[in-house]
This record gives sequence, structure tokens and C-alpha cells, in this order.
Amino acid sequence: MTQVQSLPITVFWMRRDLRLFDNAALYHALKKENPVLCVFIYDKEILLRLENKKDKRMTFIHDTLFEIKKQLNEKGSDLLLIHDSPINAWKGLIEKYEIRAVFSNRDYEPYATKRDKEVSKLLSENGIKLNLCKDQVIFEPNEITKPDGTPYIIYTPFSNKWLAQINSFYLKSYSTKKYHHRLLQVTGFRLFTLDELGFEKVDFEIPVLNLAESIIGHYSETRDFPAIEKGTSQLGLHLRFGTVSIRQLASKALRLNQTFLKELIWREFFMHILFHYPGVENQCFRKEYENIKWRNNEEEFEKWCKGETGYPLVDAGMRELNATGFMHNRVRMVVASFLTKHLLIDWRWGERYFAEKLLDYDLSANVGNWQWAAGCGCDAAPYFRVFNPYTQAEKFDSEGKYIRKWIPELETFNYPQPIVEHKMARERVLKEFKKALEKV
Repeated sequence: MTQVQSLPITVFWMRRDLRLFDNAALYHALKKENPVLCVFIYDKEILLRLENKKDKRMTFIHDTLFEIKKQLNEKGSDLLLIHDSPINAWKGLIEKYEIRAVFSNRDYEPYATKRDKEVSKLLSENGIKLNLCKDQVIFEPNEITKPDGTPYIIYTPFSNKWLAQINSFYLKSYSTKKYHHRLLQVTGFRLFTLDELGFEKVDFEIPVLNLAESIIGHYSETRDFPAIEKGTSQLGLHLRFGTVSIRQLASKALRLNQTFLKELIWREFFMHILFHYPGVENQCFRKEYENIKWRNNEEEFEKWCKGETGYPLVDAGMRELNATGFMHNRVRMVVASFLTKHLLIDWRWGERYFAEKLLDYDLSANVGNWQWAAGCGCDAAPYFRVFNPYTQAEKFDSEGKYIRKWIPELETFNYPQPIVEHKMARERVLKEFKKALEKV
């Protein structure tokens, strides 16, 4: 290993931006005068909360970092991997290296903002500045606001403002390649195995990073039909961990498909909501919905989790989730509505289950969409809107291809009877919600 301890350096701290191309923080770090050391911290505080030691996302992160490390090695540099809490990791880095500046891309989740404040304080005490850059969004929370500076809580005016402000400046990529010669020339850093991190490697089919114009271009016609193999982009995992550039994706969407673009705007809308109202992580945005008396039947919840409710579209979606870590977007709305409306089970139960299973789990989008389905979020579906799983199946899986793929026993005695009757369930939830809202 090259001896670099006494050499003044800039550190690029990689988090949910796992790529070397079009990376804002890496670009700004490379533009500084000192050579750049790339660092990734396996955050013990996050990893300890992951109970499933066969979490597919850990395999994805591990394999992606291996590829990045290989790319850096080809340039005579390396990726320093650390397994510790962020504070301890930075204490060790400060002791070992002559760090002049740190660059990282901003994360807007409550845990991340708290972590960055603590790390920034530690670095500042040692004469080092933590420079946070915009990278995972087109517009940051303070860039799209009402005229009086307050945040939007309704999607449509937020979206209109977003579209009115967008221009080529916000979509320009960061050309990191021409500055790769400024990477710190160092080799020999070790690669952690998943075993050392407390996880097992899982073989699974990683969604292809496919930016084909045919998929994005036809998104509006195909996105609602779960039986279409490439009807959606399946880019959620790549967006979550930053293996794709949001600027690259938004540029294509602007040119090819407004419907796809609006999905990207929904993603930013929910990020803005979580940033401005961090309490929504665990509480209803609309406080009056905390009065709802959830049934929270554990046996029914278990059947929902396993895909054994007797409602084919719901069960197909849950089985797809359990088997692959993915669920079609249209079906996500149906299963979420079913849990909260048909079974009257707290949306937080479903949100936690999705958090454990979804490859593309993103806190802001998951919380936002669950509260939307339950009727308790900002700009949510009204509480009296109850998806009918039967009519949803007829409309979006009319030939039953998706359902039969995941429920081969559908037309046999092995498939369970519905655990609740639709008409009764609808009347029950309307009564309970109305009662709760009358208390306000």
C-alpha cells in the first residue's frame, strides 16, 4: 500500500450514490487541489437494525462496491471500506490522514440529517469542513416552495412549480471522468466479505439498469399492467442506491414521457415532505387519523404477508414481493388499500413489512405511499376510496396472467376462501373512519 498518511487529501464520502460517473460530490472533491480518497462506511447503526441476515440489498451494495473498487483500481486508486459507526469511522480517519476537506452528497432522511450534523461537528472541531452537495434530487427541499417560502403539501402545485423551474442547468451532468487523474494513488485496501458484516450472500436476479427509450417511451401505456414483463422501468433499486443518475433519468423522461417524469416528481415530493415534516416517519401527516381504532388482527396480518387472503390480486402481489423483493406499482396500491381498508390494520404494520422486503425500499416514498393509501397522508386518496381487488384485477390483469404466475393453485381447493367479504369490509372501514374523524 502506498504511504499517504502525511499527504494532504480531500475525502469523498460515498453513501447512497454508488457510482463514479455524474456524481456531484465526487466532481467537486476532484476539483479541489488535493488528491481524493474515496471512502464508504458500512454503518453499524443501520446494519444492526436489519434483522434479516439474508437481506438481498446487502448483496447488491456489496457487489456494487466491489465493482467500484475495481474501477478505482484500474485508475491506480482504491475504495477505503470501513465497518463502524460514522462517528467512530471519522475519528479514525482524522487520526490517520491529513484531511483538508470532505465532500458528500446530501441525504434528506431524518437519520441521515442527524448523522451529518454530528459528523460535521466532529470535522469542524478538527478544522475540516463537510461539504454537502445536491445529487439524488433535481430540486432540494428549499428550492420548490410556495411564494411565502413554506413547503407545498399538495402534489399538483408542487409538480407545476417543479415543471416551471426545470431547465438545462438542473439537468447538466457532472463530468468526473476528466478529473480522474486527481484520485489518490493508493492500492491495497481490503474488501469486507458479507460474513464479516454479519450477512449472507444471496443469489437473486438484480433488476437490469435499463434506460432503453422503448421502456420509458411507452411507460404511460404499459405501467398499469403487471403481466407485462417490461411494463415498468424497475429502476427503483438503482435510484435508491444511486447506481443511476437522477439527472440522466429526468433528462430522458422530459424528452420521452411526461407520465414517467411525474413519477420522478412524486419521488421528490415525498422526499420534501419527509424533510420538512420528519414526524411522518411514524405518525399520520393528518393528525386526526391518529384517532382511528385499528383492528390489528395478527392472524389476518400474517395471511396478508404470506399472500393467503383469498383475494387473488392481493395474494399475487404479496407472493411476488416475498419471492423477488419487487412488487408492481399498481399492485402495491391494491395491497396497501386492502390491508388498511379491508382489514383495518395500521398502515405502519404494512410500511414496516415493505421496509423489510422491498429491494427499492425508500423511506420517504414508502411512508408517503402508505399514508396515501390509508388516506392519512398529505394529498392522500380520500378515506372513502376503497380499492376493489376484484375490479382492479379485471381492469389491469383481465386474462389473469399475472395472478396465475404467482398463484398456480388458484382454481383448486388449495386456494383459500376470502378472509373478509368486500362489501362488509368497505362498510366497516367507512364507519370506523367517519367515527374517528368526527372526534376532531
